[in-house]
Amino acid sequence: MRMWGKLWKDHHLLKDTVAEDFSDDTRTHKVFSCLRMICMEFDLEVPQWLSVNISEFQKTAKARFTKDNFIEETDFDCLEIQVIEE
Repeated sequence: MRMWGKLWKDHHLLKDTVAEDFSDDTRTHKVFSCLRMICMEFDLEVPQWLSVNISEFQKTAKARFTKDNFIEETDFDCLEIQVIEE
């Protein structure tokens, strides 16, 4: 799996990166693994999945995490993840 992570602020892309996990693990574990790698790259805590994020990700293989998903204060509008290869 390859996942693209993007940080957005005021409709401008601040940073982006691609994380890969081609292990034999389950899809769910690969998603969490890639999200952890993206967050490490951006020096962020791993966001909390809310029901809206889960629903969006199941339908589109994309999710947007806003300030509501983070415990710590953030200096961006959202973290967006998108599966680009399975």
